[in-house]
Order: sequence, then C-alpha cells, then structure tokens
Amino acid sequence: MTLIRPPAEAADASAGGRRRATARALAVLALLGLAALFSLLGPSAALHGTGEAAAPGAGGIGVLRAVLFAALSVPLGELFVNGLTRRMPGAPAERPRSRATYAAATGFLAALGLASVVATGNLVPHSLAQIDVGGLYRTRDGSLALLEVNAFLVAGLCALSRRPLTQVGPLGIVLTAEALRAHPATEHGPLLGSVLTLVHLACAALWAGALLHTLRTLRCWRGHPAGPALLGLFARVAAVLLAAVTATGVCSTLRRMPADTVLHQLTATAYGRTLLAKVILVAAVALLALWARVRLVRSPDPLTACTPARAEVAVLAAVVAVSGLLTALPVPIRWS
Repeated sequence: MTLIRPPAEAADASAGGRRRATARALAVLALLGLAALFSLLGPSAALHGTGEAAAPGAGGIGVLRAVLFAALSVPLGELFVNGLTRRMPGAPAERPRSRATYAAATGFLAALGLASVVATGNLVPHSLAQIDVGGLYRTRDGSLALLEVNAFLVAGLCALSRRPLTQVGPLGIVLTAEALRAHPATEHGPLLGSVLTLVHLACAALWAGALLHTLRTLRCWRGHPAGPALLGLFARVAAVLLAAVTATGVCSTLRRMPADTVLHQLTATAYGRTLLAKVILVAAVALLALWARVRLVRSPDPLTACTPARAEVAVLAAVVAVSGLLTALPVPIRWS
C-alpha cells in the first residue's frame, strides 16, 4: 500500500529541502569568496620582507589559476566516481546532476583570462587593444594558453554529448599543457619536471573532485547500504592518491630547492612560505581523511564519516587556492 504524506508534512519537507539547498549554496559561495580573497591578498603577505618582487597582477593570476584547477577537478572527479559506482553490485541507478558543463565553462573563462595576460607580454591588459591574439601563436606560453582555452571548450561539448567519458581527452590536454607551462624549456631537466607536475596535478584533481562527487552521490543515495561501500572504496583510492601527491610534491620541491637550502627558503622566500602553507593544509587534509577512515570502520553508523569528509573538501578548496597563488609567485633561487 502506498502511503500518502499529508500536505502539511509535504510542505514542511519541501521547505526544509529548499533551506538546506540554500545553505549549501551560500556555504559554497562563501568558500569561493574566501579562496579568491586569499589568492588576491596572498602575494603581498608572502613577499613581505623577502626583497622579491611579484609579477604585475600576481593576485589575479593566482585566482584564475586556482579557478582553472578547480574546473579540472570537478569533471575528473565525476567521471572517476561514476566509473566506481558502475562496478558496484547493487548500487542505485540515481546519480547527482552533473556539473561538468558548468566546470568546463568556468575553466574556459579562466583559461581565456590567462591567455589574455600572455597575449600582453605577461602584463595585465587594461583594454582590448593591448591584447595581441596573433602573438599567442608565436610563443610557447601563448600556444599552451590557446591549447587550454580550446581544450576546455571541447570538454564542455563532450560533457553535453551522450558520451561524457570523452571529456578525458581534452581534460588530459589541459593537465599536460599546465605541466609543460610550469617547466620552460630553458629549465634543467624540463621533461622530468613536467612529468612530476602532470602526475601531481592529475592525482590532486582526482582526489578533490572525486571526494566532492562521492559526498554528492551519498546525499543522492541517502539511507542506501551502498553508500558506506562507496565511501570505503573512495578511502582506499584516496590513500594511493595522497601517496602519489606527496611523493611527486617532495621530488618537485627538491628539484627547485636543494635539500640543504629547503629550510631556509621555506621561510625566506615567497614561494617557500606559500609552499609551507600548502604542506600544512595537505597535512590537515590527511588527518581529516584518517579521521573519516576511523569513523567509517569503527562507528556503528559508517556515514558519520561524512562529517570529517566535508571538512576535508573545504580544506582541499584552500589547497587549490594556495596552489593557484604558488604559480603566480617568483620561482625560488636554486643555490648550488
């Protein structure tokens, strides 16, 4: 027999759902605002007392780069988690609404903004007349910037198609372009540096995006026994991703800061200070992940692990903001 909910109860439930949705939207907006504020104000704080000078518009570039990283994380996380759920026996057919199209549009705008900076000789353009679009084709950085713009455009079209898995190609192109951009050809061992950055970015994007989509899926599956199984599966994958992010991060740091100068440069240079902040945040994320894992295994209700997991998403957002800022600061001096 089908039970019909009284109109008053249905109205209360609907109002409660709207309030929760509004609260989540406001929380996301507040988090994005804080991340943008951190990236905008971060350069002056990081550079204070170091004697270094930031490039023009470092704060804005940091924001755009952070937005670009976030736009990569969302669709990659969706594809990864949806792949996991398809392999889970007895998993519900319901899936949260995809945000890949919105992410691709946001990434396209961020990449377009970064390309406009490259088109003006790495200066912030104050008018359209200053932007030399044709000049982008004549430089390595310009070509990579255009590649990222086009890749996000194609990723958006793939997200709208019947084969969303085809997003992997253009998103992989963006990751590769970012890895190449971070290591110019004049650098010692640019290929090794690009490979390390590619693995680092890919694993970090999967970690952040997959955790976010896992929590969205659990909300969609509310009360279903497959929920704790999905969370446990993600926890095992996240441990591997954390190990890869840590290993590649340490190797990249030692390439730019020799071991005997790391401690000094972590406090005496803007890049080092920002890197130290990122390390502390990643350590906090690891502790939250451990807390979630303990709750998942030992708590009578495994879904109580969602509480530290939500906090983990928030701290990962801060990590993305710091990572964007890191790309806009002067590269540390490599003392031999």
